This record gives sequence, C-alpha cells and structure tokens, in this order.
Amino acid sequence: MTHVCHHITMTDEIKTYLIKNNFQCFSPKAVLFDMDGVLYDSMPNHAIAWRQCMQEHNVTMTEEEAYLYEGMRGVETIQLVAGKQWGRTISDEEAHNIYNRKTEIYQAFGPAEMIPAIKDLHKAIKARGWKIGVVTGSGQGSLIERIKSDFVGYVSPDIIVTANDVNRGKPCPDPYLKGMIKAETQPYETIVVENAPLGVRAAVAAGCFTIAVNTGPLPDEALKKEGANLVLPTMEAVRQWLEKV
Repeated sequence: MTHVCHHITMTDEIKTYLIKNNFQCFSPKAVLFDMDGVLYDSMPNHAIAWRQCMQEHNVTMTEEEAYLYEGMRGVETIQLVAGKQWGRTISDEEAHNIYNRKTEIYQAFGPAEMIPAIKDLHKAIKARGWKIGVVTGSGQGSLIERIKSDFVGYVSPDIIVTANDVNRGKPCPDPYLKGMIKAETQPYETIVVENAPLGVRAAVAAGCFTIAVNTGPLPDEALKKEGANLVLPTMEAVRQWLEKV
C-alpha cells in the first residue's frame, strides 16, 4: 500500500509515480534543476551555435535537432551526429576540438537571461526547507560560476553535477544518480525539473519524480513519451503546483 510522508497531498501524478516505481512514500527533500532552458533561456542561442558549428565541419544539424539532443554531453552529441554522417568513430579529442568551437560561437552571444519566475520557484522550494541542486550536461566552468553567483542562497554549491562529474551523460541516469548522492537523497525524496526529452529520460531512469517544463519548440508529447510525471508550460505553473502539494 503506497502512502505519502511529510504532509504531501496525494495528487494523481504522485499516485501514478508511486505505483509505477513501487515506492511506499513520496517525501521530497531536494529539487534538482537542469540548467539550459530551465535556469536560463539559453537554448535558442545554443541551437544556433550547434547549427553553425556543425555547418563549419560539414555536418548537417538543424536547430530543432539541438533541442532533441539537449541534455546530452556536447562531446557525445558530436560523436553521435557527426559520427553518423561521416560514417566513422570520432575520438574524444576530435569531438572536444569541435565542441570548443561550438562553445566559442555560443559565448559570443553573451549571457542568456534567467527563465521567467525561476527565482520565485526557488523561494517557494527554499521555504519548504528542501535543498536545490543543478544537474547539467554542460562542462563550461564560467556557466557553473554564474549559477553560484545568480542563485546564491538558493542553489547549494555542493549539489552541482556537470559533464565532468560522470562518464555517461544524459539520457543515462548517471548525472541524476550523482545529483542524489550529492544531495544525500533517495529517488522518492527527489524532484527533477527538466525541459529536454533526454534529460527527462535520464531523471525517470534514476527514479526521480520528474516535472518537464516545456520552454522550447518541441511538442508536449516529446516530453510525455519519455515518462515525465508532469508536463507544465512555465516555472510559475510549477510553483503553483507545488503550492497544491
């Protein structure tokens, strides 16, 4: 028999989550956020940078594909997409060189704005006494430092997982498993906020309660079919949902 701890209201999506994972209890203690498209409205620039960088290397990659592969580590994206088109295996070194170029193009756009209402959501989470962490496929040190600065007092600096912390990135569950180790939580104590299909797949595989916020151009169905427990349109909608539980 499933039950809920710590005065969490038993919504339909929580009931479904407990039954699917065979958990006895849903007792959130931490919320793990993806970065691009979740903390920052950075995906439009990432998509352009991917298309331009790949074009320079004679690889076709549309901006929509950038959203489909979002969350995967950059090196793995290059090895997959360019490897397919070139018909050969791409070494880590070669992929890193291409990724460095993509980073150059992206950085030329300047810093992305924060996603609307993200700070209000963080305040609501903090008010509940839950920890806040970040799990990103990015390995760019400057972006990680910006998170620590922009979200000081909210994101715990010791609960940040980057591309450098895992051998296998999203859609493998490893980044979120690592996030839970850092947050000292179990899956039934962890909520994930994602915006990318591969990120949702990773969080679901790790057993976390997964909220997908559709901040990009993909249909909701692309997030639902990866197993998201809830698909919402904005961070404000996530905050309102939290108030109900």
